[in-house]
Amino acid sequence: MRRPYPDRVAAGRVLATELGRVPGSVLVLGLARGGVPVAAPVAVALGAELDVLIVRKLGLPGQPELAMGAVAGVGDALQVVRNESIAEHVAPDVLEEVRAAEVRELRRREHAYRDDRPPIDVRDRVVVLVDDGLATGATMRAAVEAVRKQRPARVIVAVPVGAADTCRRLERVADEVVCAWTPRYFNAVGQAYRDFAPVTDDAVRAALET
Repeated sequence: MRRPYPDRVAAGRVLATELGRVPGSVLVLGLARGGVPVAAPVAVALGAELDVLIVRKLGLPGQPELAMGAVAGVGDALQVVRNESIAEHVAPDVLEEVRAAEVRELRRREHAYRDDRPPIDVRDRVVVLVDDGLATGATMRAAVEAVRKQRPARVIVAVPVGAADTCRRLERVADEVVCAWTPRYFNAVGQAYRDFAPVTDDAVRAALET
């Protein structure tokens, strides 16, 4: 049985090894918050630039861990992805209220992590999207589609752990998907880590400065 990763940074080092060499002008984007500490060692190993991509899950009211979809932002562009199996049972005004609240939080985090620094232009770059793991994949799919709008050369999804079926589904929207570990019995991303403490805004800023 495979041992859990000690923490997100250790997972990032393993993920970098799985990725190997990535040719081209590479930009590593960590999905905030949990993906940024994973992305930092990946960027170092690849000799690539590192930035943050804010993605917010649209949680079902009363069951916030259940995703109705997700929203991601690259620059001024926003991309909303719906989880139709859940969203179709939710009133449109309820969905819009959740979406508006998450967009406000997305913009707050963008300012907190960047201040007045604009996002790096992804056009014609090889973009590696990194998160700490994939469960339903809704947030990562929103990230892929938001980045696609900016005309990158390629989009690679890279995670230390993920549900096997989710990793396969993402192969339909990304150019390449690297899931370092797909446990036979997958319950949650946190099962792959000994330390899966919440990542703070300060920790995100610190990782971006490395």
